[in-house]
Amino acid sequence: MLNKVKTLKGYKLQCIDGEIGKVKEFYFDDQNWTIRYLIADTGNWLVGRQVLISPYALDGVNKQDQYIVINLTKNQIENSPSLASDKPISRQYEEEYNTYYEWPVYWGDPNMGVTGGLSPSILCGQNQEKLMEPTQGNKDWDTHLRSTYEVSGYTIQATDGEIGHVEDFIIDHETLEIRYLVIATMNWWPGKKILVSPKWIERISWKESKVFVNLLRETIKLSPEYTEESLITRDYESKLHRHYNQQGYWIDKENFKKHSPL
Repeated sequence: MLNKVKTLKGYKLQCIDGEIGKVKEFYFDDQNWTIRYLIADTGNWLVGRQVLISPYALDGVNKQDQYIVINLTKNQIENSPSLASDKPISRQYEEEYNTYYEWPVYWGDPNMGVTGGLSPSILCGQNQEKLMEPTQGNKDWDTHLRSTYEVSGYTIQATDGEIGHVEDFIIDHETLEIRYLVIATMNWWPGKKILVSPKWIERISWKESKVFVNLLRETIKLSPEYTEESLITRDYESKLHRHYNQQGYWIDKENFKKHSPL
């Protein structure tokens, strides 16, 4: 199942012993394009600090009543390593955070590229002690984490000109990978929206707030249109990938399952 980030923003966060607030935004890593944390808006509780919730704490989403279940207590969250709301997330902080909760770090093993979605689990045969070891050497502030709020509005640059800007993100419910960026085409193609996979991105200039794709504007214009009412079915995704002559991500998943020992 695929969910839009803007749909999930504002969902209530239900802990074991009560509600703690609402979803504010998400942090993803710009190497694997996978959600690593959601940021909670806790209102008047824990003012002045960022409240990070790892996917390891998520138990499920109730779309009807618009809330996300978290398998933590308020006390656990309150006593977790504190991070000021105006500070970036350093790798050192992430190590302290994951050590506190006794969770494996996502950068510790190539198989941890995805979180496992809303019911993450440690893969069979993984060495948890190894996963929990602090990374050696570099503890700089750049952990390749970006907020969905920050990247929303970035300009999309095709090979022959700008085509619009990032309006939203579509997340895979099972893996929490960002499958698509929703692009609003503005004046170039008024009122139209299209989807672009992170795998089709050539590069990103964080300094210029610009996303570069190695595609012609006309090619993009002829791609299957996306609307707010659209259901992103496998048929729609297949047409989209065929248009760009790209293999579907679900094929990779199916091949992984076939060769997985689990």
